[in-house]
Amino acid sequence: MFKKYVGMVRRYIPEPVWRRANNIRNRWFNSWARKSYSQNGEDRILDWCFDGKEDGFYVDIGAHHPKRYSNTYLLYRKGWKGLNADANPGSMRAFRQIRPRDINVEAALATERRDLVYYSFEDAALNTFDRATALERVANGCAIIRETPMTTVSLRELFDRYLPPGITIDLLTVDVEGLDYDVLQSNDWNRYQPTYILAECLESQSIQQIGSDKITQLLAKNGYIPIAKTIHTVLYKRAVPS
Repeated sequence: MFKKYVGMVRRYIPEPVWRRANNIRNRWFNSWARKSYSQNGEDRILDWCFDGKEDGFYVDIGAHHPKRYSNTYLLYRKGWKGLNADANPGSMRAFRQIRPRDINVEAALATERRDLVYYSFEDAALNTFDRATALERVANGCAIIRETPMTTVSLRELFDRYLPPGITIDLLTVDVEGLDYDVLQSNDWNRYQPTYILAECLESQSIQQIGSDKITQLLAKNGYIPIAKTIHTVLYKRAVPS
């Protein structure tokens, strides 16, 4: 959409003036840089995968913040919309202000409906349901500031309740600090088949380890192959027809 407006403006500017303005912009304002909101540049990889697509739909599980560490905000700025879910109490207030096109839900996800304890840290990006992960962070000097009992729902329940009828999920991104496998396992793969899936695979520290990761094996059974990796996440693409 932005490119369309640039084209409209350019029609009214003489070519020499336009070239001069571009030269100034390229020389002094770092115009070749590409902004990223993700923690490790995942959104730039996704932008390449979707090749300028301006009207997609994403699902962001463990969304955390509408901009900070967001794998979907760059897509939102391009015109996309989607479903954001995060367990942190009060987390959706910022989403409703900054991303009003989205469906924004406070929800805790796991394999099935059950009672868990949500461990909160000063930096909300570290919050987790996984006790082992929480204790590891405590050992590394982070303090738990709150423990909140919550009842979880499965991914298929979340989709059943909040997805618009007939919608195609172009991207599912999952970052729930140690429970990504549980969340993905709770999907109904016959009904909900995202085109791309981005998941945090903490057990895959190298490209060679991706194939033996339990998330990769789960997704392979449902028709997905890994196509890219960053420091902590792996991007999968659906390789069989829906």
